[in-house]
Amino acid sequence: MLPTREEILRSVIFKTSRSGGKGGQNVNKVSSKVELIFNVDAYAYFSDEEKTLLKEKLANRLDTEGLLHIVSQEDRSQLLNKEKTIAKLIDLLRRSLIVQKKRKPTKIPKGVIEKRLKNKASTAEKKRNRKVSDF
Repeated sequence: MLPTREEILRSVIFKTSRSGGKGGQNVNKVSSKVELIFNVDAYAYFSDEEKTLLKEKLANRLDTEGLLHIVSQEDRSQLLNKEKTIAKLIDLLRRSLIVQKKRKPTKIPKGVIEKRLKNKASTAEKKRNRKVSDF
């Protein structure tokens, strides 16, 4: 089960800095880039199994200390970028906690095999009939 937005806000750290790109003077003055830092190990809401699952699925996104960094600098507003990082984190946690079901291999039904073989035989017969026979 996913934590609520308030629980997440209590356990994350936000860092702000000046963002690059378009924006003119606004870029040089305002710290609108937001970086969200989430510690998977220190978060008490998840069980040990969920923590290991998160570490497995997010292994390429975690740094050496096990911290997850999410950055947003799309908007000119710090508040909007903060909201986007929170939304990204919730979506990332939701997708990472989904456990894939094991695929059960099934046999091909006999009727399907017979139908395919009949179809092949009829196609071969059609092609055989197209040939010019020597008399």
